[in-house]
Amino acid sequence: MKPETIFLDTSGIIAVLDADDEFHPQAEPLWRRWINQEVPLITSNYVVVEATAVGQRHLGFDAASAIHRDMLLSVDVVWVTEELHRESLDLLLTAHRRHLSLVDCTSFTLMREMGLRNAFTFDAHFIEQGFTRHP
Repeated sequence: MKPETIFLDTSGIIAVLDADDEFHPQAEPLWRRWINQEVPLITSNYVVVEATAVGQRHLGFDAASAIHRDMLLSVDVVWVTEELHRESLDLLLTAHRRHLSLVDCTSFTLMREMGLRNAFTFDAHFIEQGFTRHP
């Protein structure tokens, strides 16, 4: 039986890269296990842009490069369409919450459209939206 697909969020990506991140001890071994077991991993180009910016700003260019050079080799990146962007923007504007981002809303919308339940994230918004957060 093939394992369920895991959606990667920025917080999970950064936790793997940053040894000083409070969630690194949980994230790094889980990431390695998924890679070794060839668990299907997916994310959006919006998450890639956000993770690249956060990684570069907080950890330096080498971290941003590692996302693309190493991590994304094992990840299916789905490009956000204009329609998905509009649906996600509607979700954001309807939610009217300061700390909820367009990238998060895009992730929620994409996950629902693809029938995904599991997210590699440390963001509680995924739980609020009914997804299973890993770890």
